Amino acid sequence: MSVSRLDHITPIGVEQMGALADGMSNPEILRLENLDTDLRPPTSALEFTKEAVGDDDANSYLPFLGLNSIRQAAAELVSRQSGQVYDWKTECIISAGGLSGILNVLLATLEPGDEVLMTDPIYVGLINRVRLAGGVPRYIPLIPTQEGWVLDRDALSKINPDPVRVVLMMSPSMPTGAVLNREDWEAVADFCREAKCWLINDSAMERILFDGRQVLHPAAFPGMRERVITVGAASKEYRMIGWRVGWVVGPSRIMADVARVSISNVVCQTGIAMGAVAAAINDHEDGIQECVAEWQRRRDYLLKELHDFEVIPPHGGWSFLINMTPLGLSAATASRRLLEKSQVAATPMVNWGSDSSNYLRIVFSNESIQRLEGVGEKFRKALIE
Repeated sequence: MSVSRLDHITPIGVEQMGALADGMSNPEILRLENLDTDLRPPTSALEFTKEAVGDDDANSYLPFLGLNSIRQAAAELVSRQSGQVYDWKTECIISAGGLSGILNVLLATLEPGDEVLMTDPIYVGLINRVRLAGGVPRYIPLIPTQEGWVLDRDALSKINPDPVRVVLMMSPSMPTGAVLNREDWEAVADFCREAKCWLINDSAMERILFDGRQVLHPAAFPGMRERVITVGAASKEYRMIGWRVGWVVGPSRIMADVARVSISNVVCQTGIAMGAVAAAINDHEDGIQECVAEWQRRRDYLLKELHDFEVIPPHGGWSFLINMTPLGLSAATASRRLLEKSQVAATPMVNWGSDSSNYLRIVFSNESIQRLEGVGEKFRKALIE
């Protein structure tokens, strides 16, 4: 029998779909199930990593909170994005990836039974980490429209702020690709001030924005610098998934506790990777804009190919959702048919929020347009014919 803390920890689904696709050993399968990307990391990061493999200083536990170079770079990045000033010595630590950083922050801010407010649908890995930290997930609906997902600000205004200890926001959100606009962030900031709670800003994809949208950082809003804890990562924007480096930047009054959790949890980060991420952050030729343009082209191509289906367009990120309800299918059934009949791997959104089981996630960051040619016909063959 499992221990009680695992009672509500669910599979994420991606691990199952990924294993099924891998097990078929078929290079023709379209890999739309997992947040990977075929676009390369910055050259500066690759070169730095090669050098670090032979550097004895990179083969060390020390310093426990991360190399000075990456702490400085991460603090400066968040300072630029937010318009606030952060001291890297007291307000920034490095984590072993973004999600490790989020779990550390949750463990440092929650008492058992505290509520954590998130958008819905949301990545089940975030839900699971809230539960592992003893928190209770609470949801703000994202409303699907033909133009994209819209935050239900009316629902937010009706939530009792008293039990909420943390608001956890991600923009662009995953898996929806929803992007919060200024009015959304103002409503979230108003709620946080009323609740006197923390706002964890999952900034992993904050610059992966489409159609000319601009980054809005919650710490830039009045009175929010002392409430916002930003958790970033190199995985998405810098395409450095395997390096497992993230950062946590926030007010010094909470960062000492986050540091205590961090040392007690993963202990330290990947030594040969931290300097490479610092190099990527400091590199003016980081490739982010070019990659965003390519991801937008892939999004646009898929939206055109899948016009026969109820697709909710994403405004950013690496993925979007298709509603299977009009076809009379569950997302799990649709996922199985796509893999068996059309060699397309896609993940059903079972457990990804309060009730998202009829949505199928499509990841567009890992397959070229050339590989995606004819994907609409593949979907029709598996799901309609």
